[in-house]
Amino acid sequence: MVAIITGASRGIGKACALRLARDGYKVVINYANNDKTANEVLEEVKSFGGEGMVYKADVSKPEEVKAMIKEVYKAYGEIDVLVNNAGIVRDQYLLMLSEENLDACFNLNVKGYFYMSQACALKMFKKKKGAIINISSVSGHFALPGQSVYGATKGAVNQMTRTLAKELAGYGIRVNAVAPGFIETEMLNHIPEDKKEEYLKVIPMHKLGNAEDVANVVSFLASDESKYITGEIITLDGGLSL
Repeated sequence: MVAIITGASRGIGKACALRLARDGYKVVINYANNDKTANEVLEEVKSFGGEGMVYKADVSKPEEVKAMIKEVYKAYGEIDVLVNNAGIVRDQYLLMLSEENLDACFNLNVKGYFYMSQACALKMFKKKKGAIINISSVSGHFALPGQSVYGATKGAVNQMTRTLAKELAGYGIRVNAVAPGFIETEMLNHIPEDKKEEYLKVIPMHKLGNAEDVANVVSFLASDESKYITGEIITLDGGLSL
């Protein structure tokens, strides 16, 4: 069994790679920039007897996606699970919004998911089985000031998930999403501590989640334990969006 995790050199992607490796998958640790951290994830996978490889590719570029999938398929002969995780957050209020940030967010957070899903689905067709898991966000349906662009990309991911689930179900491919709330990763580093305290007050569970919480749900959605689930967006936010 082979699982590709995009943006897997840190944070949620890293946690997903480690969990799926423990589940018995050969993991493809995709990353765009940091060779050191990506290889550290692979070494950790190997430390507990897991198997995998690292592959540097910008998933917002279709030619790099195609090259990666070709190499992965050549190495392993199958692709069973895709975790679309690579993404960026660039908060800006409407009147400050730049074309550069708008394009960057949609290119990676939306187009990247499409390119990867398309390339992997073509390989999954051969086995008539596969799972695509999109990492969305509570921002896809819960409004946070300054996140109109990020929220729009995640709203797009949610609808993409539902529609692709309907398109691909007949080919044995399930498509689901996980929508995390505030998770303790580097992406929260830009939020001031006083703002984090405000968020904790409005989260019914009064705590942040961690990357392993997300990885646990991804593991479930990748497994046959969820074989009758498709087109779902599972919210993981401690009750924030209630």
